[in-house]
Amino acid sequence: MLAQTFSATVIGIDAYAVEVEVNATGRGEMDMVSIVGLADQAIRESRDRIHSAMLASGLPPAKGSTVVNLAPGDLRKEGAGFDLAIALGMLAATGQIPRDELAHCMVLGELALDGTIRPVRGALPIAALAAGMNDLQTMLVPTANAEESAMVTQGKIAVYPLNNLREACDFFRGNKGACKQASLQDYLALRSQEHQPDFAEVKGQTAARRAMEIAAAGGHNTLMIGPPGTGKSMIAKRLAGILPPMTLAETLETSRIHSVLGMLSDGEPLLNCRPFRSPHHTVSDVALIGGGKNPRPGEISLAHNGVLFLDELPEFKRNVLEVLRQPLENGEIVVSRASGSCVFPARFMLAAAMNPCPCGRGAVELGCRCKIDEKKRYQKKISGPLLDRIDLHIPVLNLSEEELLAAPNGENSSTIRQRVIAARTIQQKRFAALPYAMHSNAQMGPRELNMFCQITPDSAMLLRHAIQKFHLSPRAHDRIIKVARTIADLAGSSHISGEHLLEAITYRTIDREEWAL
Repeated sequence: MLAQTFSATVIGIDAYAVEVEVNATGRGEMDMVSIVGLADQAIRESRDRIHSAMLASGLPPAKGSTVVNLAPGDLRKEGAGFDLAIALGMLAATGQIPRDELAHCMVLGELALDGTIRPVRGALPIAALAAGMNDLQTMLVPTANAEESAMVTQGKIAVYPLNNLREACDFFRGNKGACKQASLQDYLALRSQEHQPDFAEVKGQTAARRAMEIAAAGGHNTLMIGPPGTGKSMIAKRLAGILPPMTLAETLETSRIHSVLGMLSDGEPLLNCRPFRSPHHTVSDVALIGGGKNPRPGEISLAHNGVLFLDELPEFKRNVLEVLRQPLENGEIVVSRASGSCVFPARFMLAAAMNPCPCGRGAVELGCRCKIDEKKRYQKKISGPLLDRIDLHIPVLNLSEEELLAAPNGENSSTIRQRVIAARTIQQKRFAALPYAMHSNAQMGPRELNMFCQITPDSAMLLRHAIQKFHLSPRAHDRIIKVARTIADLAGSSHISGEHLLEAITYRTIDREEWAL
């Protein structure tokens, strides 16, 4: 007897529907299950897991020859998430559960040997896929994946959580249990950023705090340079907390990446704050940008719509840093393999930190004994093209005795965030008339610079002098204007004045050969 249902596989971060067909002939001298349809080893091993789970649940396995086809046959499938769909298909093919209702279900779940249904990765993009399929009425998922699935489907199809194979059988025999309900709007309304590190805890560093506010307001990349212990890492960890809350689309897009990697926390079906990722400097290029035999997102995609912090920037391998150039420009990374290519979103803010020299002290009066050639070699570990893609270069100096002994007295993150949100609102109104999406000043290209960033002749002379003095590239020139536009937005000004442009230029004085610490 033939039975069918639906499941799905995830390639990259996208879900693809898979029709699970099971034909139990009941003939043959030996009980044998054959799985076809470009299945990986984990799926082929499901035969033994399903057999044990059925016996433990008091359900007789199929007799004779059984063929399981995962269609389409030319689509690669991987993972143990097909276990439950195949098991229910076998039960339907042997007449133990009705076939008609199963044919309109999306089924996910890995089976333990005792029949327990374990959670799977990628439930969120699969639920989004199921919600858009006209033939589906029901989605059966492990209990641990039910809330994130219900958040995405929003009642378009019924989501039912299951704990074990016996419950799945009872579902088709009339004991359906409770349909999982979840309100996405209520969840987003309750999210909070209060648990994130606060700028009020930072002592001194007024200039660096100001630069971070500008970076957050315009979505600009930053590089902090200063001796160890001056607070570079502390400041960077507070950057995500002053960014505007994620929109609904950003929340779903970012959560999808974390769902694919199984990184959504229990009780948090969606990310409720912008991500902050800080990989160690020993990270490989594959771990940073994504990849592998079956490509998976890397750290830059996990930081999508958030902050990627690279501490001790010169200590990263040169090839690792250079692969950042494409995603910094395009907001995505293309990973190509012999079997195909995957496009991972990677629109993040880069926050980097480094010491001024190999010993870290940077100045003779602080005990630095590094030679000029040693400093130059250390600084040149960061290429000019990568520096060009960093909008703000920020000196972070040692605190004075008064600042060190005094209690922190700066503004808290909530106050700064309100100014950042106001500046972002101005940008959203400015870009609203564009026929394409643009979210912040940092994303502007030459066309948008000409449209929205006109400067006065006096300001143009100031910029010309900066180009001659610091040997700025055309890309650095554009980034100065973008930063000036953000400074003007924070000030509520509709035009870029010389004052705004001058402040923007000060954040490029550590450009290429000019490392003035």
